[in-house]
Amino acid sequence: MKSITINGSKRESVGKKATKALRNAGQVPCVLYGGDQPLHFAADEIAFKDLVYTPDVHTVVIELKDGEKFDAVLQDIQFHPVTDAILHIDFYQIFEDKEISMEIPVHTTGIARGVKNGGVLRFNLRRMRVKGLPGNLPDFIEADITPLKIGNKLYVTALKSDDYKIMHPDNTVVCQVRTSRNVVALDEDEEEEGEETAADEVPATETNE
Repeated sequence: MKSITINGSKRESVGKKATKALRNAGQVPCVLYGGDQPLHFAADEIAFKDLVYTPDVHTVVIELKDGEKFDAVLQDIQFHPVTDAILHIDFYQIFEDKEISMEIPVHTTGIARGVKNGGVLRFNLRRMRVKGLPGNLPDFIEADITPLKIGNKLYVTALKSDDYKIMHPDNTVVCQVRTSRNVVALDEDEEEEGEETAADEVPATETNE
């Protein structure tokens, strides 16, 4: 997983006045959790641009002026309700031998068969929460939607990996191809109905073959 470096400095005071002064100076107050004790620091707001305003996920290297470095992930962020300016960010320290939980974006490959026949691809889950060692977590999870026909669903079980554990129930739908007004005639083999899946079975990729 890609990493972004945030240069900051420790906060000597964490009171309301000090926090307001930091924000007025264009800095964001932050807290790093997960270590022996919370670490309060601040960094320029512009330093978070590539971390916050992106659909991708990254790990973070927090580098302080005194030379200390910490590997972390973004845990929580607060925005101003009117201006959308970043008010506060919480980070969580990570260690290579300790599993963490993160939301990873889902990227699709291919063109669904049902879409070619006029159906519409609908996303139910654009990010998946997974758990694993930091070094095993991917930048994104790839989902091949090519076999999906109209009415088919792609379940999280189709995206299992030995590198991480999926933190969603097996019957969670990632995406599905739904009918639309533009549906064209189906292929002969697509018109044939296969055996119905038993109610107590949850397929990885639901097909009618």
